[in-house]
Amino acid sequence: MQQEMTRIHRLLGRTIVLVTHDIDEALRLAALFPQLPRPVYQQESFAALALAHFWLVGISSLFAVIIGTGAGIAVTRPWGAEFRPLVETIAAVGQTFPPVAVLAIAVPVIGFGLQPAIIALILYGVLPVLQATLAGLGAIDASVTVVAKGMGMSRGQRLRKVELPLAAPVILAGVRTSVIINIGTATVASTVGASTLGTPIIIGLSGFNTAYVIQGALLVALAAIIANRLFERLVQALSQHAK
Repeated sequence: MQQEMTRIHRLLGRTIVLVTHDIDEALRLAALFPQLPRPVYQQESFAALALAHFWLVGISSLFAVIIGTGAGIAVTRPWGAEFRPLVETIAAVGQTFPPVAVLAIAVPVIGFGLQPAIIALILYGVLPVLQATLAGLGAIDASVTVVAKGMGMSRGQRLRKVELPLAAPVILAGVRTSVIINIGTATVASTVGASTLGTPIIIGLSGFNTAYVIQGALLVALAAIIANRLFERLVQALSQHAK
C-alpha cells in the first residue's frame, strides 16, 4: 500500500511537469496559426481555468458518489430491494438527458453560473457509481457475510467492516468512470458562464479561432488521462490491500 502511494506521488510530480510542458507548447501555437491575430488564449490563465474546472468536477463528483453509493447500498438491503428497479431506471434516465438540455432547463430557474452545471454533472455522474456499487456488493460471496454474522457483527458492522472494503475496488472503478466523464462534460458548463477548461473551446468556436479550441481540448484530454492514471494506481493499491 505504501509503495503504491509513493508511485502515485511520483506520477503526480511527473504530471505537473507534463502540464507545464503542455502549456509551454500551447504558447508556440502562434507560429502554427499566423493568420489569427490572437492565437494564444490569454483572457484567463490556464492555471485558473484548470483549478475552476477541477473544483467543479470535484464538487459534482462528490455528490454523485454520495448519491450513487448511498442508493446502491440502500437497494441491496432487504428493506430496499423492491426499489432497486426504480432506482436503476431513474439513474439511467438521468444520464440519457444531454448536459446541454439539463442546462437549458436549469438556467431559467436557477440562473447562470455553477449551479446548473453542478446539477447536470451530478445527473451524469450518478449512474456509473450506482452500477459499480451494485456490482461490487453483489459479487461478495454470501458465505462471507454469514461468517461475519456468526461472529456477532450487526448489519451496520458487516457493511462497514466486510462488505464495503471488499467492494471498494469495484466501486472505485465506477467512481473513476464518473470522474472522467465529468472532466469531459464539464467543458459544456462554460456555455452558462462557468469558468472551466471549456472556456477557450467555447470562445474559439464562437470566434472561429481553431487555436483556442485546440488549447482547451488538449488540456481537457490531459486532465482526463492524468485522472485515469491516478485512479488506476489507487484501484491497484486497494485490490492488493484487499488480498
